[in-house]
Amino acid sequence: MIFAMLREAFAAMAANRMRAALTMLGMVIGVAAVILMLAIGRGVEDSVSKSIASMGSNLFIVLSGSSAQGGLRLGSGNAPTLTIDDASAIAELPGVVASAPTLPGGAQVVYGSANWGTQVNGTTPDYIDVSSWGVASGAIFDDSDVRGATRVAMLGQTVVDNLFGAEDPVGKTIRIKNASFVVVGVMNKRGQSLDGRDQDDTVLVPVTTAQRKLFGAQFQGTVRFISVKAESEAAMPRVEDEINALLTERHRIRPGADADFTVRNLTAIAETAAQATRLMALLLGAIASISLVVGGIGIMNIMLVSVTERTREIGIRMAIGAARTHILWQFLLESIVLSLVGCLIGVGIGVLGAYAVSHTTEVATIVSPMSIVLGFSVAAGIGVFFGFYPARKASLLQPIEALRFQ
Repeated sequence: MIFAMLREAFAAMAANRMRAALTMLGMVIGVAAVILMLAIGRGVEDSVSKSIASMGSNLFIVLSGSSAQGGLRLGSGNAPTLTIDDASAIAELPGVVASAPTLPGGAQVVYGSANWGTQVNGTTPDYIDVSSWGVASGAIFDDSDVRGATRVAMLGQTVVDNLFGAEDPVGKTIRIKNASFVVVGVMNKRGQSLDGRDQDDTVLVPVTTAQRKLFGAQFQGTVRFISVKAESEAAMPRVEDEINALLTERHRIRPGADADFTVRNLTAIAETAAQATRLMALLLGAIASISLVVGGIGIMNIMLVSVTERTREIGIRMAIGAARTHILWQFLLESIVLSLVGCLIGVGIGVLGAYAVSHTTEVATIVSPMSIVLGFSVAAGIGVFFGFYPARKASLLQPIEALRFQ
């Protein structure tokens, strides 16, 4: 019985090809828009997630204090208030996995005839643990290099590409601010950060080397900021309180006085960005879903017209013994078929559209099977919801009145 009704549904569509095509157009646009918008939203969300993962997890940044010049108050990180010893003391706190002092600065790096301007970070071996950054080749400089202010360096992948190309940089000698450094390792590729900065465009050197031979320091042992990694997300509030208490005591800050440091929770900032991205993806899907509702209304209008046009046919079917449920299912299946065929075409267009967007722009797209299943489910639901009223109206017609209809 169902297969016979399906054949009749396809026959009715074939008899009115143009009208059927225009009716399905709403579903095609709606499903394609939903899949494309969800693919863009998922792609952006995945990009943000990768950026967050590349930063490391459970992170704090402790910034040094602000300074004033000529009545102008400069931002955090401009006053030399943090030291390497502060980082060592923070590392001893319960709940802290590692802490790494950092003294950053810009410099021109030279190898042979090639040169590249990049960010040079003076830090300690713990920086690798704090940032969860792996080593692609070579090795990490160790604590003895920090104690001896050794001129060794680790390179990010962008620096390697611009200075060495396909050549292995490990063991080679480069110049940073006219000082010779031996490359001991190459970091794994990380990509962009949340703010669009290339994380691979960096050079890591021992913090003492940066202080004494590259950038200097207003006071011996001072650094710009300290990166701290907590053992778990649950421990972060407690660790933050302990860092504040420890530095307040070490810096002899009186009660009520302004602190000469700032503790920032990077994980919380990153999670806020991730939530905003998820909300954007949901909003894109909701906006695209409006097209599906419009398509459903179009199906209902056409089905109502079809019922009116086929009133005598309905009367004849009832007169020769067709039950009301048969009439109901006949028109309901027609609306469902219109929805699902439009959905199939829409899925194809949506997938191709997502592929085209990812290959013609810098926007990454991810088409998930769930979005396709969702499109089919919603299309079928809309076919049933908007097709039920016309189908029920057809099934409630009186045979005599239907036969008299002109």
